[in-house]
Amino acid sequence: MLMESQKQMLMEAASKRPLGGILSYKGMGTIIHIVSWCIVFGIPFFFTGRESESVTIQSYMRFVLVPLSFMFVFYVNYFLLVPQTLFKKRTIHFFLSNVVLIIFTMVAIHFLMRILPPEAPLHARPHRTPPLREIIGFFSGNAMLYLLVAALSVAIRMTNSWFEMESIRREVEQKRTEAELKNLKNQLNPHFLFNTLNNIYCLIAFSPERAQGAVHDLSRLLRYVLYESSQELVPLEKDLDFIRNYVELMRIRLPENVTTNMEINVNQSIQIAPLLFISPIENAFKHGISNNRPSFIRISIRQEGGQLCCRIVNSYFPKDATQDKSGSGIGIQNLERRLELLYPEHYSLIHEQQGDKYVCELKLDLS
Repeated sequence: MLMESQKQMLMEAASKRPLGGILSYKGMGTIIHIVSWCIVFGIPFFFTGRESESVTIQSYMRFVLVPLSFMFVFYVNYFLLVPQTLFKKRTIHFFLSNVVLIIFTMVAIHFLMRILPPEAPLHARPHRTPPLREIIGFFSGNAMLYLLVAALSVAIRMTNSWFEMESIRREVEQKRTEAELKNLKNQLNPHFLFNTLNNIYCLIAFSPERAQGAVHDLSRLLRYVLYESSQELVPLEKDLDFIRNYVELMRIRLPENVTTNMEINVNQSIQIAPLLFISPIENAFKHGISNNRPSFIRISIRQEGGQLCCRIVNSYFPKDATQDKSGSGIGIQNLERRLELLYPEHYSLIHEQQGDKYVCELKLDLS
């Protein structure tokens, strides 16, 4: 059962649901009800043939009382008894109310049948059932039928209620996921900016002119991060352009003992979530470079069947807490959470140290 806080949250979400969706759902339910009752009320006409008796006004008036009574029992349960008693766990009240409702309905129908003009008999009947036995037979034969109508009303109303609550729950979950993704992206933007500015700060010390060009390149990167990446999906080509520009910006300050290599072999028209590859690439430049020892960074982005694979291998020179002031660890944790939300069970992420190198491999299912 849902907790009270969850119920309140779902009801608040229901009040904020788009009007078009509510009208569409209720409109479809109304059409189903109308069509079903039209079929029931049209039964006498479906079975009228050449050899059968034609439908007269008197016979149809007597027939129509039965489906009308079904409708009465059905909708009293559907709109009143189920939501006001059964949903509020007043089970005994619900059953007693149905007993009274069914008895009242059968008495009313029996009374109306007695006062309506009888059908013209085709053949004279030699024996007539005594009135008392007729009444007993009527009640015993129809009580179970009315109980089935009430049970059908309960089943349909509870099923509709479950579907509505499930739809609201999915909407609430979707909005929560969207809010969390937005929060994660808001964390990513300043994290990326902090790391890049830190690199430009280092560049200013030995080459102010190149630092000016780097600031210009950074403005292009930020334009993508702040504006174009706000979409749910972007063409892979744009994300790859961003990665190329970022790598070129990082190369400006690299010493000669560092080699970088980037290989790309993909269908660039693929749509993916933006900025999924930047965090492991940032980490490669952060922890894969030494000022006085041979270092390397190898980036490979390729398509393998129905998967998009990004593999980054770099030499490993981890920074300690005093050296790393750029928020190390935030990027990968952020990436893992985004993947869980955007590609649940359709991705794999491996990042581990292998000897004197560090490997990060991200695979996305494109199917």
